[in-house]
Amino acid sequence: MFGRAPKKSDNTRYYEILGVSQSASSDDLKKAYKKAAIKNHPDKGGDPEKFKELAHAYEVLSDPEKREIYDQYGEDALKEGMGGGGGGGHDPFDIFSSFFGGSPFGGGGSSRGRRQRRGEDVVHALKVSLEDLCLGTSKKLSLSRNVLCSKCNGKGSKSGASLKCSGCQGTGMKVSIRHLGPSMIQQMQHACNECKGTGETISDRDRCTQCKGEKVVQEKKVLEVHVEKGMQNGQKITFPGEADEAPETVTGDIVFVIQQKEHPKFKRKGEDLFVEHTLSLTEALCGFQFVLTHLDGRQLLIKSNPGEVVKPDSFKAINDEGMPIYQRSFMKGKLYIHFNVEFPESLNPEQVKALEAALPGKPSASQLMDMLVDECEETTLHDVNMEEEMRRKQQQAQQEAYDEDDDMPGGAQRVQCAQQ
Repeated sequence: MFGRAPKKSDNTRYYEILGVSQSASSDDLKKAYKKAAIKNHPDKGGDPEKFKELAHAYEVLSDPEKREIYDQYGEDALKEGMGGGGGGGHDPFDIFSSFFGGSPFGGGGSSRGRRQRRGEDVVHALKVSLEDLCLGTSKKLSLSRNVLCSKCNGKGSKSGASLKCSGCQGTGMKVSIRHLGPSMIQQMQHACNECKGTGETISDRDRCTQCKGEKVVQEKKVLEVHVEKGMQNGQKITFPGEADEAPETVTGDIVFVIQQKEHPKFKRKGEDLFVEHTLSLTEALCGFQFVLTHLDGRQLLIKSNPGEVVKPDSFKAINDEGMPIYQRSFMKGKLYIHFNVEFPESLNPEQVKALEAALPGKPSASQLMDMLVDECEETTLHDVNMEEEMRRKQQQAQQEAYDEDDDMPGGAQRVQCAQQ
């Protein structure tokens, strides 16, 4: 007797889990599973349930018979036992292990064998302008990296076999001893130069013709780096599993670290922007108006309120004109304007009289006459650069401290000991 054909159900979920189309080839499935499995492995801080889903989806779609049933009748047909497979599937760690040709990343307990080594991350500095951090941008970068040789599957040999290195007895490391003096030695451990730290050697006849026994070949890859609005200096953009591949090694990540370029006009502090602007004395007293070009190209009209006096070294703020906040780009910080006031070098008598008439009066001479001017000591004012003054005083203090050290009793005692 033949059973009733199962009712057709959802047949796209497994493809969505792996992030591929329904027309994906076997190689596409492998690449998608590899990238997602490394990213979501529990030993790397990933979600265990997501890791299981990825393994089950790959197990089904990589099997031609199960994939055909899934495409026609969906997940329910597999759960009912069609295609010789139930809904349980294999251990996701075993699938991961067999896929990479070694034990799963980070182990999973002693029952899963020795812990697999993780490859090093490759870190690149990404120099970005303040305009790009304000508006967001994408940059395409071409990189060279090592990938497992496709001809020998990363074995380095035609037969897939290798020999234990005689130089290090298969440990991959050598110990060298350095004599430092009588009864003093130093032991140093370093990678074996005969097997390059692998612990294996391959005979010349058996070497893979493509990778020459190196197990890896170079590949050029273009990565598109998305710099989002509001990202900060030092923030990292990570591409999981895109670093150099190596046999029995979980591939590390490529990490781009944002380095913000200096801007000639704006300074950034967190989500706020700062800009310097110098006013003439007339503008500070009588009002000002100027145009400021923002990072996004907009022209901002900055002007004082009627009758407002701007003091030197004062700040004004404009709300919502700072940097966009990362992942909340509809919100922005503040734009702070630091005002400097430029005073004239000198005034002629007519200008002094005009200012005296316009400004509040100064203390009258009669107030000074109340004091015994003749008994006062007359002084002279000099121009001074405070930064240079402080630097000079600091150098002088350091020199005095150095001289005091030379005069310490301990110094004399050391000289006496040396003369004995």
